Amino acid sequence: MKTTLSITKRNAVLKRMAELVQQEESILISANEKDLNSFESGDIAMVDRLKVNKSKVAEMVSSLKKLSALPDPLHVERFQFTHDNGMEISNKTAPFGTIMIIYESRPDVTIEAAGIAFKSGNKILLKGGKESLNSNLVLVNLWHKALESCDCATDWVSYLNYSRTETQQFLENPTQKLDLIVPRGGEKLIAFVKQHAKCPVIVSGRGNNFVYVSQDADLQMALDVIINAKTTKISACNAVDKVIISRDLPRKVEFLNHLIQTLKKHKVEILTDAKLAGLEGTSQMEDESVWYEEFLDYKIVLGQVPNVDEAIQLINTYGGGHSASIITKNEEEADIFMQSVDTAAVYHNASTRFTDGGQFGLGGELAISTDKLHQRGPIGLQHLVTNKWYVKGNGQVR
Repeated sequence: MKTTLSITKRNAVLKRMAELVQQEESILISANEKDLNSFESGDIAMVDRLKVNKSKVAEMVSSLKKLSALPDPLHVERFQFTHDNGMEISNKTAPFGTIMIIYESRPDVTIEAAGIAFKSGNKILLKGGKESLNSNLVLVNLWHKALESCDCATDWVSYLNYSRTETQQFLENPTQKLDLIVPRGGEKLIAFVKQHAKCPVIVSGRGNNFVYVSQDADLQMALDVIINAKTTKISACNAVDKVIISRDLPRKVEFLNHLIQTLKKHKVEILTDAKLAGLEGTSQMEDESVWYEEFLDYKIVLGQVPNVDEAIQLINTYGGGHSASIITKNEEEADIFMQSVDTAAVYHNASTRFTDGGQFGLGGELAISTDKLHQRGPIGLQHLVTNKWYVKGNGQVR
């Protein structure tokens, strides 16, 4: 494992990287245009993730600056104990060592993931998708310039320009020590990594998020939350896919018609379950398997349940374990929902679109984990560490 750099040096690299990304904005955007022009897919979510414009560059620069200002996540004491025999025992945070991240179509991951991994003292191996190769190579070159300008080895950040076969071979027989792998992408990618990896894997899972509109909901709030969660960024894993309403919702037909009309203005395809079948502007979903789907598209399911208990059961059966929200004025009902729904993030009267490391005050994220070990939800700087026991004695034996 590489000797950890001082926090001063790590922050200097991040600040220099922010300067370089800003300076080379036009080169990065030109490289991204090559990627966009050669991308041969109608997948609008992938295109949205792939695109780099001035706004996206500004976000990259901002994330690096914010990251450089955060406290050092290393050597933080989590536990301290003095043994009866006088030994001083403490537990402190420590780097994992080498982390590999495999991701699709998002050049901003090349900034955010590498930045978080580097600041937390880890060497990172980046395996981006072929669709974003030109953009990623520009960014990795900037990482190397930033590292060199601060007298740091360039192999703190490496790019693996591998085919699928080469990636499989590397996972099965790594040519260097790997301590952790994070796949960020669809279920096929996650299954591929889990099948072949020989070290721990943190799954940055799918969304398939739910909003439950209680009989005690503020209807205007419910409408605003659903439209925001569905339409502001359909490529995001925190977008909503399913809306379930209480059977006893007041002005139910009026609310549903208003919701459907508003979704239609945003060009959203609307499916319903059997209980809401026949609503104008909708079509009934073909079978129950649709409840499991993450759409990443202008598509939504509307369903109905008798009460909050049934809503919880439905979400826990079909949801992706990512995010769920309840819209209600009833605090007791909200507490039951929030404690019982099995998701990484749960909301009361707010959009699921906030499940994000930056929005949660983490200064960015490496991934959003739907696993329960070792960290659930957005994995930020504070979580990209393991721990180590420090024991100081003066000759004690057992």
